[in-house]
Amino acid sequence: MPRRLHLNAFENFSPGNIASGLWQHPQDDSRAYRSLTYWTRLARDLEAAGFDAIFLADVLGVLDVYKGGPDEALRTASQVPIGDPLTLVSAMAAVTERLGFAVTSSVSYTHPYTFARSLASLDHLSGGRVGWNIVTSYLDSAARNLGRGEQLAHDERYDLGDEFLEVTHKLWELSWDADAAVVDKERGVYVDPELVRPIGHEGRYFSVPDEFLAEPSPQRTPVLFQAGSSSRGQRFAAEHAEGVFVHGTRPEVLAPIVANVRSAAEAAGRARESVRVLAVATIVTGETDEIARAKFADLQRYADYGGAMVQFAGPVGVDVADLDPDIPLTDIASNGAQFSAKFFASADPDRTWTLREVAEYMAVGGMGPTIVGSGATVADELERWAEVADLDGFNLAYAVRPGTFDDIIRYVVPELRRRGVLPEREHGARTLREALFGDGEPALKADHPHWRIAL
Repeated sequence: MPRRLHLNAFENFSPGNIASGLWQHPQDDSRAYRSLTYWTRLARDLEAAGFDAIFLADVLGVLDVYKGGPDEALRTASQVPIGDPLTLVSAMAAVTERLGFAVTSSVSYTHPYTFARSLASLDHLSGGRVGWNIVTSYLDSAARNLGRGEQLAHDERYDLGDEFLEVTHKLWELSWDADAAVVDKERGVYVDPELVRPIGHEGRYFSVPDEFLAEPSPQRTPVLFQAGSSSRGQRFAAEHAEGVFVHGTRPEVLAPIVANVRSAAEAAGRARESVRVLAVATIVTGETDEIARAKFADLQRYADYGGAMVQFAGPVGVDVADLDPDIPLTDIASNGAQFSAKFFASADPDRTWTLREVAEYMAVGGMGPTIVGSGATVADELERWAEVADLDGFNLAYAVRPGTFDDIIRYVVPELRRRGVLPEREHGARTLREALFGDGEPALKADHPHWRIAL
């Protein structure tokens, strides 16, 4: 039986996501990101094509390491301007019935009491189709502008995240009984006070003594996603995530990463299959391999070296503006740079990458692979990646809007359906958790560590 593939569209509320400079392409309409029409049309199309969700990335600061300030990020539209992704969900949910919405939000710069209410509200309004991509943030610009001065140390941000999740779990799962809202008009009782209780949380980072504001939503806890790559991040994912996003240049590189994710989940008392693992990829496709390759060559003409370096320098934490573009990554001194050197070296163990080569690689697909070919060729490659790396699916990024997703829907989706790895279009409402796990159960799984938190 063929392996079922889960597909998400990797988007953000900005004219530029991970492709550097491609907003300049004549066929790109990223300026439409400001229009609800763009988002509602995209949501309808993706749902009809059998995508499980739209994954909305986000940042709360400007990528300002490269050239020592924000100018290059602004010039190249590298994840700026960017709006609040939460504001998009209700509109897209209103025109769909099965598509999910995974929204990125940082535990470092919000409060669990208010954030839990926001997601519970969206889960109600969408009929249980909301997910949360949990991030801890890494940008100094976010810390400065949110009054934090300096960021917490890397591992401590995950410690804060553990407590943040403890609080949200208590609010979503334990404060209200499922039947607390009795809505008894004869007795004049809307909520039975005996079925609502304060959570009494007093911790290192948060104090939340009282009961939750919102009644239980269809999923109660939204589907939890995470993408940490460090050992501490992977442990955090094992304890919290139901979906994990991974990056890799080859499926052979991803295979041990995916195995570690599943083993870590098992060590946390969960089933290995309790985590859906999805790899980031960008697809350039057409009627034939030759047409797809021509499209890819055309896209590369609009690549922006500065935009790629903005996105490279931010997480690495080193301003590479004054370095020779042909310097090997191994000659750049920083922990982040060494991580990146190892990451890119995995694409070819006998090759030493330079900054210029990194920029060329990142031009269309960021730090994920770009898969180029006809629908059949792309389907072959997606199936190969899934088999070799034990992946459950893909987060598919765009090169140009809306052309990339239009092409995937036109050329790749029918091929995946023909092979039985993507189901035919289904109808009727479902929650995001049911879409991912297919068991008809919208609630958090019983083996999830959150169930071990007691009031």
